[in-house]
This record gives sequence, structure tokens and C-alpha cells, in this order.
Amino acid sequence: MVISIRSIKEVKEKIGLVCRQQRKANNLSRNELAEALDVSATTIQNIENGKNSTLDNILKIANHFGLLSSIYDSLNTFEHDETYESLY
Repeated sequence: MVISIRSIKEVKEKIGLVCRQQRKANNLSRNELAEALDVSATTIQNIENGKNSTLDNILKIANHFGLLSSIYDSLNTFEHDETYESLY
């Protein structure tokens, strides 16, 4: 499967969308998710809006919603490509 990534902004927006969808599917408010992850509601809001966040916080969210294994498996299937294209 080849995925074309156009920019880091797109990736952040997609992460935010998945976070919001998972939170709502689990009937959680931003405050409830923030409390469960020991982060601020503003952090959750920023992630959902595609703004900067730490990798740790993104992985906390992935783990909370059972997505961490999928991310790890995807990384294991990554094939090194000599072609480097800036995402910025």
C-alpha cells in the first residue's frame, strides 16, 4: 500500500480527526479524555484541531483507543526508500 503524504499539516489534521472521532465514538468529552490521559483539555483540543503536540501525547491517545499496535505494525512494514522528499 502506497500512501502519498503531502504535508506534515495534513498528517496533524488527520491525527486530530481520528482523535475526535474516537473520543466521540466512546462518548467522552475533551475533559474526560484529558483526565484519563493526565493532560489538559487544551492539549486534546489542540490535537483535534491539528495543532502541535508532543509525540508522547499522540501515543497516549493512540494507546487509549487501542491504536498503538496498529501504529507499531505499520512502522514494522515500512520499507526504506532512498528517495527523500521534504514534508514541509
